[in-house]
Amino acid sequence: MNAIASDSAVLPSRPSSAFASFGASQRLFVYLCAVFVACLLLGDVIGGKIIRTPAGPISVGIIPFPVTFLLTDIVNDFYGRRGAHFLTLLGFFMALLAWALLQITTAMPVDGSTYFTQTEYAKVFGGSAQLFVASMVAYLIGQFLDIGVFHFWKALTRSRHLWLRSTGSTVFSQAVDTVTINVIFGRVTAGWAWGFIGAKVGREYLIKFFVAVALTPAIYALHGAIVRGLRMQPEGHGPG
Repeated sequence: MNAIASDSAVLPSRPSSAFASFGASQRLFVYLCAVFVACLLLGDVIGGKIIRTPAGPISVGIIPFPVTFLLTDIVNDFYGRRGAHFLTLLGFFMALLAWALLQITTAMPVDGSTYFTQTEYAKVFGGSAQLFVASMVAYLIGQFLDIGVFHFWKALTRSRHLWLRSTGSTVFSQAVDTVTINVIFGRVTAGWAWGFIGAKVGREYLIKFFVAVALTPAIYALHGAIVRGLRMQPEGHGPG
């Protein structure tokens, strides 16, 4: 009886005690990472649907992807360069896992009771290895550039002018991201003409540019909510 009592004294009193020890900053980081990964993966999965816009046809992936820009900037500001690098690599490995699972399930034979036919499933979820490689290369280059440019402006302005480091880093990194994926996939894999690629890059970047500018009020709102609601302050503008 004494041995049992002694052992129980060593064990945590509640199974949730480890989670209960998470502070507001840690919980916020988990939520930001979860939303970032969800939007990143959904943007890749739904990207094959093209819709009409006044600027021309674009992918519906343009809807969730701006959320990733917003969250990268928030993580950059409050958790620093290391937090943003962690977020970027987490997104990459989750995209790699999702792509591997989709390839495996696409290759599996279907039963007669299936809702999706094999052709339908493969068309929506199969995805080509070339497109995945192109999108991941563009994603990594764009994200790491975004992080670097963000901290350049943050140091230069000594943490003032949130709009400059946020919008400035996004519009620059998205230009490189848009060119990279269209050149790697469009020219190398699909064999598109340079004129077509140039027009597509211009149209897509124009939309991303206006989205980045339009997100500025949302960044200020979320930034202010974290400072006031959670009593958190952004990291300083020094190295790290």
